[in-house]
Amino acid sequence: MSIKNRSFSFVCGVILFLAGTSLVMGQVSNAQRTPSPTATYRAVPSGAKMKFQGVVIERNADTFTIRDRSRTDYQVRITDNTSIKTNGGFLRGGKKYPVTDILRGLIVEVEGRGDAQGQIVADKIRFNESDMRAAITSDTRVSPVEENQQKIAGQMDELYAIAQEARQQVAAVNERVSSLDDYDVKESVAVTFKVNSAMLSPEAKRELDGFATKALAATGYMIEVSGHTDSTGGDAKNMRLSRDRAEAVVEYLTVNHKIPARRFITPMGYGKSEGVADNATAAGRAQNRRVEVKILANRGLNGSAKASKVQP
Repeated sequence: MSIKNRSFSFVCGVILFLAGTSLVMGQVSNAQRTPSPTATYRAVPSGAKMKFQGVVIERNADTFTIRDRSRTDYQVRITDNTSIKTNGGFLRGGKKYPVTDILRGLIVEVEGRGDAQGQIVADKIRFNESDMRAAITSDTRVSPVEENQQKIAGQMDELYAIAQEARQQVAAVNERVSSLDDYDVKESVAVTFKVNSAMLSPEAKRELDGFATKALAATGYMIEVSGHTDSTGGDAKNMRLSRDRAEAVVEYLTVNHKIPARRFITPMGYGKSEGVADNATAAGRAQNRRVEVKILANRGLNGSAKASKVQP
């Protein structure tokens, strides 16, 4: 089953929910869900220091778009030196997060400086733990529509209401892929595992080596990683095992092939829920004990990409 088909039933629920919201909110969310290809950003003077709060309305491999309270959009560039943490915590140190967890619908505070392209090069990105939990709807399995309505009703700030709309329509449908309409699957591979194991076999490593070569030669790409199990064992155990398998693949590709962590969409474990073969046979169960890895190429960037290789 394709990613789009898996998301279709949830999209239908979101559409019914949005029918009861205001026209203005609907117009804002539509603009966020399908950014115009001619959208413009407020340019930041080169070297100018900026610090402001807004909601993430679009995410790409190395950049994301943030909209502040005045509905002004800025483009923020993430680097390996960007510090990403939650607010508060022990000694106000906050919890660190990887760059892959900057999601559409997340309310963030950005601090950085302008570059020659008018973007903000982020030094620090901060957000509340509660907002992150609301944005990562794939891991939290999407709260009921009624709970989401109550959450919107409880938001006194217009920015929070807009952010909640974005979470409902964008992050809930596809937190793992920045935009299904903007990305095409260019390459894919499925590696299998032994029973109750998350260790990569020599054959699996060889397949991932070939996959990494193709990924590093791509432009404007992200990598989706999804783990799966067969039907044996309990649901909780299989969910943990599928996540461990997905994380093992991400670790191998980042450590052994130096693919930047920002290229990966947050790895997802599906347990035994999405088998591709009959679990009644040993051969079918062996096929279901797998991790699927896909190169998602940005359609807009690759349409005008040069033949030369772009550094990851």
